[in-house]
Amino acid sequence: MPTTLRPTTGAPWPIGAPPAEWTLAGVRAVLPDRVVDDARLVVHGGRVAEVGERPPGFRADLDGGGAWCLPGLVDVHTDVLAHERRPRPGADLPLDLAVRTAGDRLAAGGVLTAFHGVPFGERSPVGLAAGEPGPGPVLAALRDPVAAAAGARVLHRLDVRCLAGLTDLETALAGDAGDVPPLVSHEDHTPGIGQYADPATMERFLVEREGMAPSDARRHVVAWRAEREERADVATAALERLGAWARAGRVRLAGHDPETRGDVEALVARGGAVAEFPTTLEAARAARQHGLHVVAGGPNAVRGSSHAANVSARELVARGLVDALASDYVPSSLLTAVEVLVRERLTDLPGAVALVTSGPARAAGLDDRGALVPGARADVLLVRRAGRWPTVVAALRA
Repeated sequence: MPTTLRPTTGAPWPIGAPPAEWTLAGVRAVLPDRVVDDARLVVHGGRVAEVGERPPGFRADLDGGGAWCLPGLVDVHTDVLAHERRPRPGADLPLDLAVRTAGDRLAAGGVLTAFHGVPFGERSPVGLAAGEPGPGPVLAALRDPVAAAAGARVLHRLDVRCLAGLTDLETALAGDAGDVPPLVSHEDHTPGIGQYADPATMERFLVEREGMAPSDARRHVVAWRAEREERADVATAALERLGAWARAGRVRLAGHDPETRGDVEALVARGGAVAEFPTTLEAARAARQHGLHVVAGGPNAVRGSSHAANVSARELVARGLVDALASDYVPSSLLTAVEVLVRERLTDLPGAVALVTSGPARAAGLDDRGALVPGARADVLLVRRAGRWPTVVAALRA
């Protein structure tokens, strides 16, 4: 039976605009602790009112035709906006268009709440000039009512070795009036530590993605590493400021690419809540022991390995050391990772779905979404397998 996106009784609804009150049946609902094969979902006021087995003779507004029914996915770290803004070097698109198309790409992959990475610093993650637009215009575009209604949120990414970035971040946070403390991630992409512990990995990235000659990439990495200690006082001041904000509850703090137990313990001391992309098993274990939310990469889980030769997300999931997956640079990776993790028997279906729904929601401090339970936002996906891979056939926002 095909998926029906119209009510089985009464007048038709405008496409893409479900009402506040509706019912769904004929689906396999993935709940936090089990799968209900013939489920009924009841929505009142944009919230889940009931979910469970379909009563005999019940006739719903919508029929899912046997599709899987999942909560809308939550992504705590996506860089898709930068790719939409500049799909090729020198090919810049209007920022408001990029925000719209980034949201469309995420929704096509089932992501209905997305934290877009907004960098604060004079350098890009590969040490080049950050360029325009700065964080101000990007924040304004993401906070536009249309973008916000499409699930756009902000992950503030601070380069800890840039004083101007810290100043810009403080200005941005002064105008933040969100429903939860803003999510802030501090990072240091200097080659030789963290994600790029092997400097050759950064050199290869510069050659393949930025079009540098190998000799130029090598000189760039050497110069960048030489500046590291020159900016040590800036990093110390930035981390102290972030710690003060985190301990006061002003921000929800994540540490990007922790590598060692010491990195994790320092993050805990400054009030951190999230270990974002730990690069080693040691760091992931320490984060779990200290009660941090551990976020790993969806692309890493799909591929089975890190593109930067760091610890495998699959290994971390198998060891029970991951709370959430983030799409990072591949918007479709979250839903695909669910398929891969279950196929590889690293977790069951409810466990895999939690890694891309309730897990990231909790990591971001959101307690109103990410699960098909009474009271939660009715962000709902209908999903089918197309060959080896899942595909979204309908996305209903609360």
